[in-house]
Amino acid sequence: MLVHCLYASRPTAPLAAPLIDTILQKSRKNNVAVGITGALCFTEDVFIQVLEGGRDAVCDLYNTIAQDDRHHHVRLLVYGEISERRFGGWTMGHVDLTRINPGLLLKYSEMPVLNPFLTPGSATMALLDELVSSAAIGSKGA
Repeated sequence: MLVHCLYASRPTAPLAAPLIDTILQKSRKNNVAVGITGALCFTEDVFIQVLEGGRDAVCDLYNTIAQDDRHHHVRLLVYGEISERRFGGWTMGHVDLTRINPGLLLKYSEMPVLNPFLTPGSATMALLDELVSSAAIGSKGA
């Protein structure tokens, strides 16, 4: 059974490119072995990640992520069964949301600033769906 899990968190330290690259590299290596796909979106003060795969693999990974000391305020936004993957092309795609047109963010929230803690999980998932369809999700190193 396929499930997806969307969560948001805040980094414990300012995000730097080497940290993001390390997270993406490790994710891409480990996720393929357990059948997980997804995307990581970030700004300097927020992570948003969607994970897809088998229920046990997704739950185990989410629990590991929730205990990672590189971030805090981990909040589950969406969890559910899915009939097909939305991010099947990425072992871990990525989006630097600081490079996204603010008008796109405004489409899904009150202000043109990403704050998944104040918007419905469905709105955050819709934003990710739009990023997929507009080819804004990168796959460097995948």
